[in-house]
Amino acid sequence: MEIRFYRDEPLSREARSLPAEDYNLTRLLLARASAGCVFVPIRSMQVLAVIDAEEIIFTHREAAREVEIAWTRFRPDERTRLDEPVGFEALYYQPGARETMSRLQGDFLKALRLMAERQAPKTDAHVLAFPAVNKTGQN
Repeated sequence: MEIRFYRDEPLSREARSLPAEDYNLTRLLLARASAGCVFVPIRSMQVLAVIDAEEIIFTHREAAREVEIAWTRFRPDERTRLDEPVGFEALYYQPGARETMSRLQGDFLKALRLMAERQAPKTDAHVLAFPAVNKTGQN
């Protein structure tokens, strides 16, 4: 299945940072996805987020095929720890997108958490025991 989204040149852009928990959850959900992208409904805002390997786009239900905001150019390699925020660039394509952005990060994290909970593995994990190796390389 192929879904196309449309956008013109951005009206504005700005550098931002995404809290580590949000970024890490997007990568976890993307790793679990078989289609190469993840659709995250943000019901409280009537917004759909689409996560792929390069960016996260946001569309509003009134213009479902038009990108309102895109988060792109993520820079996880600039952080030294997994709990540090990740820098990115926010691109605004619609008038009023900055107002949407003011609520987006909080509501997006709630939607990500809900999706991660629903997709959590349902089976118990098993830890494999390996025999200890001494300094000579023998068991």
